[in-house]
Order: sequence, then C-alpha cells, then structure tokens
Amino acid sequence: MPATVQSFFHADTCTWSHVVHDPATRAAAIVDPVLDFDPARGRISVESARDILVHVRKHGLRVEWILETHAHADHLTAADWLQRILAETGAPPKIAIGAGILDVQRHFREVFGFGPDFAADGSQFDHLFTDEEHFLLGALDMRVLATPGHTSDGVSYLIGDAVFVGDTLFAPQSGTGRCDFPGADAAMQYRSIQRLYALPDATRVFLCHDYPAVDAQPQAQTTIGAEKAGNAQLNATTTEADYVFLRIRRDAILAAPRLLYPSLQVNICAGKLPAADASGRIFLRLPVFLDG
Repeated sequence: MPATVQSFFHADTCTWSHVVHDPATRAAAIVDPVLDFDPARGRISVESARDILVHVRKHGLRVEWILETHAHADHLTAADWLQRILAETGAPPKIAIGAGILDVQRHFREVFGFGPDFAADGSQFDHLFTDEEHFLLGALDMRVLATPGHTSDGVSYLIGDAVFVGDTLFAPQSGTGRCDFPGADAAMQYRSIQRLYALPDATRVFLCHDYPAVDAQPQAQTTIGAEKAGNAQLNATTTEADYVFLRIRRDAILAAPRLLYPSLQVNICAGKLPAADASGRIFLRLPVFLDG
C-alpha cells in the first residue's frame, strides 16, 4: 500500500510541508515544517505548525520523524516546537537531516560569530542521514538519497512511489533551486537531479516550494516523468555544461532570500531558538558590514 501524503502550503514563504504516513500502522513523518515569522513586528508564531498538529491528531497518526531536506534559507523550521508538543503525549519524534549539515554549521558558525562554544557536530539533531541509508516508517521502507547542489546538506527522502526533494527540483515551469549559497554547486546539483531522474517516471515528487502566478494555485507535487519532459531548466536532454551555464547566469541576478539570516541561525540548530531573557525576548543575530 503506498504512503499517504497530506501537504500544507505556507503562503508567506511559498513553502510546502508534508505529512507522510503508513496507512497500515499510522506511523508518520513530518517533512519541512514551518514557523510563522514576522520580522517587522519581531513576532514568531506557530499557526502553520499547529495546522499540521491538528491533522496528525485528527487522523490518529504517530509521528516518529521530523525530516529536514536541508537547512533552509527562506523560512524558520518548526521542528523543535513540534517535537516538544508531540512529546507531551507520547514518544518524541526524532529530528533528522543529512550529514552534510556539518559543513553548513561550520560555515555559519563563523558568519554569526557564535564562537568555539557552538557545537558544529550535528548534535542539535537526533539523527544525521548518510547517502543510501534506509529506515522504517511503520512497515514502509524509506531510503535517503544525498542530493547536494542547492546546498551541501541536501537530501531527498524516497518512500515507495513518493520522493520529497527539498529545493533540488521545483515544479516543471519553475525549474530548479539556486546554487549560489556557500557550499552549493551547480554541477553537483545536475548530478543529484540525474539520480532523481533515474527513478520511475510515475514517482510522485513532493516539492518544498512553489511560486505560482497570481491567478494560479500552488503546486504541491508533480512526477519524475513530468520533470524530465518539461522542467524549464533541466529536462531529460539538458547537458551538464548547459545547465551549469544557465544556473550560474540565473543565480547572478537573484536577490538574497528575505529571511536568510534568521532562518539559517535557527535551522542549523534544528529549530531551537536562542534562550529568552527575563522579559521573554529572543534575540537573533544580523551580520552587518560597513562599506567605506
């Protein structure tokens, strides 16, 4: 029996989160959950994550994993909040990410000036997945595919006929994820996508982002066949050289993500926010360089 998937769209960051479960055992995983963050007001809230929680409880699901496809640069993960809330009524789910997070942590430890006391060893997460690692979700086998390129820690999660690809692939009309972050590499992303394109054409592809036109609905999923046939930046006939040229030229004109610094300093810590002061205030760091 195929995995059942319910998807949730976070309109402010154009992010898709997914709840995937085994229909036979009700064992579930949450993929790429999002916190609501309003930087202008200095407010973080959990309405979007609470929608996921309502779905889990309504359907009697037992969440065993919270899976990150990479350390996101455009939204704050709700992994830590969900883990703490779910632990109130059962065994806490494990928060997991790819082992490449170590490189991301080492780089951004310096960017944020965290100093040597910051553990850049992945210990903020409960598990670090290696390429081709398998684990069970109920009776369903899940396989981890390392898919770096957009970031050095990118992984995709394959469960039966469904694969969760993070920012490696977007909907066909939108192409692929950018490759200009530290540790990113367009040639590496090309090869990662070739691994995905080797899956059966009918494989369901669950996206992490979609950026629909004003009059269109966001797209949560597509298929490997649709990507190979019509991806605007990398289809089945695109060469590595052509893709690298296109990606470098495209990335050179992209603006930095709006929530880049808040997202990464929270996400490399598995969603754990800095400790609040006596007034309940939480402070996030913003690296600033003075020109001239």
